[in-house]
Amino acid sequence: MTCLPMRAAERAQLAMMLEVCAFPKPGNVDRCHDYPETRLEHFLASTIFARPALEEAEKGEGRMGEIIRHAVQLTSCHAGGNTHFGAFILLIPLVYGRSIEGALKAIEKTDTSDAVAFYRAFGLTKVHTYSDDVLDVNDPKSLAVLRERDMTLLDVMLHSAAHDMVAREWVTGFPLSRRGADLLKQFGTGRKAIVQMFITLLAQEPDTFIVKKHGSIIAQETMRKAREVLDGIETLENFDQDCIDRNINPGSIADITIAAIFIALTEGWEWDS
Repeated sequence: MTCLPMRAAERAQLAMMLEVCAFPKPGNVDRCHDYPETRLEHFLASTIFARPALEEAEKGEGRMGEIIRHAVQLTSCHAGGNTHFGAFILLIPLVYGRSIEGALKAIEKTDTSDAVAFYRAFGLTKVHTYSDDVLDVNDPKSLAVLRERDMTLLDVMLHSAAHDMVAREWVTGFPLSRRGADLLKQFGTGRKAIVQMFITLLAQEPDTFIVKKHGSIIAQETMRKAREVLDGIETLENFDQDCIDRNINPGSIADITIAAIFIALTEGWEWDS
């Protein structure tokens, strides 16, 4: 049976679903293990609830920041908390622009209203950042700073890029997302290709979510262990269990994995062979 071509919003939903269902992805929620307060079902529910915002992006109309805020709002209706905020930062412009090139053009058109909407999206989550930052998303005064400086959402990402790899994708042309999509094509189809891509990216870049939660030393150690898995020195299962036991979850690489899957799907990668 031949399926009809998927729309961009459907590819985004499929990318979100495929990422969380692939296993094992060391330290992250998948079909083999949950977190105490966030389960696989919460992630899957978010892939469904996000549809209206993804369709807004697909139309290529409206403000980028407001669409991101809407996506976060729609997926904050369950007890699992924030599941895909970082993924939305990457997916929304990619869906909006239909490609990396289109996403970058859309990003360049963001303005202060997008930045303000983006900051308000943080208020719907429990995400925390550096408390000494003048643009701390958890400080209501930051909105005034955004307006005073006339900062666009791209400016915000530039400000955050040094310590956040998801923001860095915006300002450097989505290189890790692009690399991940190319790796998927190299590794083949299905779940195993997604896991292999995830581990490969984790072995190449320190995950900034781990840095924020545990510090740079643990992030570097996690990257080294991912390399050991690729080199056959350590098993994927042992690496996974070690991350679970130590509450280490490479959340930023997971977000980039979703973006990479979306790009690969757009370019014809097959997920179900």
